[in-house]
Amino acid sequence: MDRSLRNVLVVSFGFLLLFTAYGGLQNLQSSLYSEEGLGVTALSTLYGGMLLSSMFLPPLLIERLGCKGTIILSMCGYVAFSVGNFFASWYTLIPTSILLGLGAAPLWSAQSTYLTIVGNTHAKKAGKRSKDVVNQYFGIFFLVFQSSGVWGNLISSLVFGQTPSQEALPEEQLMSCGASDCLMATATTNSTQRPSQQLVYTLLGIYTGSGVLAVLMIAAFLKPIQDVQRESEGEKKSPPFWSTLLSTFKLYRDKRLCLLILLPLYSGLQQGFLSSEYTRAYVTCALGIQFVGYVMICFSATNALCSVLYGKVSQYTGRVVLYVLGAVTHLSCMIALLLWKPGADQLAVFFVFSGLWGVADAVWQTQNNALYGVLFEKSKEAAFANYRLWEALGFVVAFGYSTFLCVRVKLYILLGILSLTVVAYGLVECVESKNPIRPHTPGQANQAEDEEIQTKM
Repeated sequence: MDRSLRNVLVVSFGFLLLFTAYGGLQNLQSSLYSEEGLGVTALSTLYGGMLLSSMFLPPLLIERLGCKGTIILSMCGYVAFSVGNFFASWYTLIPTSILLGLGAAPLWSAQSTYLTIVGNTHAKKAGKRSKDVVNQYFGIFFLVFQSSGVWGNLISSLVFGQTPSQEALPEEQLMSCGASDCLMATATTNSTQRPSQQLVYTLLGIYTGSGVLAVLMIAAFLKPIQDVQRESEGEKKSPPFWSTLLSTFKLYRDKRLCLLILLPLYSGLQQGFLSSEYTRAYVTCALGIQFVGYVMICFSATNALCSVLYGKVSQYTGRVVLYVLGAVTHLSCMIALLLWKPGADQLAVFFVFSGLWGVADAVWQTQNNALYGVLFEKSKEAAFANYRLWEALGFVVAFGYSTFLCVRVKLYILLGILSLTVVAYGLVECVESKNPIRPHTPGQANQAEDEEIQTKM
């Protein structure tokens, strides 16, 4: 097997194990810890920590520890969050959420930087176009990574499936589910019935073990990226401390980045809505918590399959077509969710919505990362740190207003942000279409043309 592909697979399966645990936990937070909004507050705090760390930590940690060291250290924060759920309270979930959030931005920045460098290096050796190889590697990664949702949610469904089934809710109580949910309904719903503590501990034990295995896999099998960088670029003098620290903000001199901030912001908002509002106000409210895992499996499966599909077809269709597909799909889902009244007799509909949401989310996950890697090749670490910063802000907002806004209002907000995102992205594509094709291998030509583009804008 090609060494580059081997490293891509090691990263992919490491993230698979880690997010089998975290993804399942995130989807259950709003349902397991609904008292006083502890679950969504913990998630909001988590992404608040991620937002802060996005400003400073990724370039510093990647520079000091390398991509491999940054990934290992950051993964330990995810394991700590799983352990904190064993003793769920304001004094355990909030501190471990902050710890996870501080590690999340460096983790994803290191992963994106690693795949981009490996892809560019392999393209140079094989005589291929860099953007095609990078797209393919991100497609492979997200195929494996998104399947973590399948396994994580399957585990939670099988464990919580041992909970006694709830009786069907009367029609008047179902009126407080779906878009009408305002977290102020006094009627009893399925979301008020929690599984036994023994089942919760069983699930947390499985998730914690999965996280530990992820750390061990990366530590044992992943090749440090410094070796790849030295082979392709030669030895470089380390930049000054403050230059590395502020590199995240310096990149805003590029007008393209300023226009693209809505892409990760919307990505965070829509993911936050699915994992908190859809799972609680639609699935748990009408069906019960034991169905959350099964419904989210459908989301993860379609997301994974579409991720690898988009990585293949993007070289033929171009990214614009895929972005249009994602926007239209999400737009249709939001309008339908505003009108739909969920009920236990409409089981298939819950899966249709989660599946379509996965089709659209796969566009944002694969194409956003590839877009940032191609447009900001000379400043990859800072670009991906900015990406995670704005995506984290989207999560913070989504979970932050979860406890005091009705689901209907949240859907209107998503519709507005999606519309603005499409317009801003279209402007970037117009700017790029007017510029000459830049060389695919890093060098002085790239730097000169990047400076020329920024000057024109």
